[in-house]
Amino acid sequence: MRGRRALIERAALVERALAVVNGVPAGTGSAGAGRAVGPSPLRADAWLAAAAALLAVALGMSVEDGRHLDALGWTLLLAAQVPLVWRRRSPLLALLAVVLCVVPYHGLDYTHSAAVPVAMIALYTVAANGTARRTVLTGASVVGVTLFVNALENPHQVAEILRISGWIVSVLLLGGYIRVHRQYIASALERAERAERTREEEARRRVAEERLRIARDLHDLLAHSITLIGVQTSVAAHVLAADPDRLDRTAVAKALDDIADTCRTARGELRTTLEVLREEDAQEGRGPLPGLHGLPDLAETARAAGAKVDLAVDAVEVPAAVGAAAYRIVQEALTNAVRHGGREGLTVRVEVCDGEDALRVRVTDDGAGVGEGTPGFGLVGMRERARSVGGTVDAGPLPGEGYEVSAVLPMRRDET
Repeated sequence: MRGRRALIERAALVERALAVVNGVPAGTGSAGAGRAVGPSPLRADAWLAAAAALLAVALGMSVEDGRHLDALGWTLLLAAQVPLVWRRRSPLLALLAVVLCVVPYHGLDYTHSAAVPVAMIALYTVAANGTARRTVLTGASVVGVTLFVNALENPHQVAEILRISGWIVSVLLLGGYIRVHRQYIASALERAERAERTREEEARRRVAEERLRIARDLHDLLAHSITLIGVQTSVAAHVLAADPDRLDRTAVAKALDDIADTCRTARGELRTTLEVLREEDAQEGRGPLPGLHGLPDLAETARAAGAKVDLAVDAVEVPAAVGAAAYRIVQEALTNAVRHGGREGLTVRVEVCDGEDALRVRVTDDGAGVGEGTPGFGLVGMRERARSVGGTVDAGPLPGEGYEVSAVLPMRRDET
């Protein structure tokens, strides 16, 4: 993340440094849309035209490589600087306007060096803002005309002709290089920002998944524990109210001990779950996942609530995620059976077996089913648990009476 931000900052600095000479104002383009950096392009080009005019005046007054400038010479020389103000908006038109002023200027044999900067700036702008094809065509045209004119006027000065052509080609190559470099910077900015957005979206997705996981864990834990505590409290209240004269202190103490054990277990699991929110690294904060080894404790807790639980586990090694999903599905199924069984002596059978490339979970009871109350998140949570490992869950009443929850959880032996 820091590397991408550093790349964005470095590219932005380079983009600003090239803003005046590359023909595109800083902060524009696909990678920098909406970010206005520095003065407007028109104002910057106006300052550039003024600087070029001052340089031309200085060269015209100090260099003697032609006729001394008179009123017409000064007019042509200064007029050639004006099109630079619009060089970014219309590079070719600006070059044409400069040529229309410079050609008669050189034709009248005024100080030639004074008109060189404005011509080079116009050529550079065309190369830096156009395509490679347009740059080649422009360069070929300018070089061809220059060679033709100089060959007619000075056929014996081959070195001078080559020197002029070399400067023209060099300026065009520089403009082409700046154009390619600017495109690379824009592409790098776009890639970096796209990667940053992708990383942020991935982080948000992981946060959402982690919040959903914690919500499922809290629902499974609290729904299971609170349901069992309610049942155990009802048992204790029934023992106290059944026959006060012959109070069964042993039964009351056992019911209260069961409630205390359930509270301690719930508190421990709740602490393990909430540690995720306090750890910088979520993997370190999760602690060991529940698995098939915890099923006997779930069965014992349900027995303490008054249900008869028959547990059969025929699986040894399963992936941690699959084992956790199976644990939560059995936990929710037992909770629903105890809560909605509606009868004393409720019998629940839990079967967990290792089938062909899948762990099969089946929980059946002989109670009244889920009833007609307000539906909760239990069945939804079981299906989400199964989907998290690529499995499915089916739940529904049995013929006659009773309820069944069955799950198929695919296993990948190479994952742990």
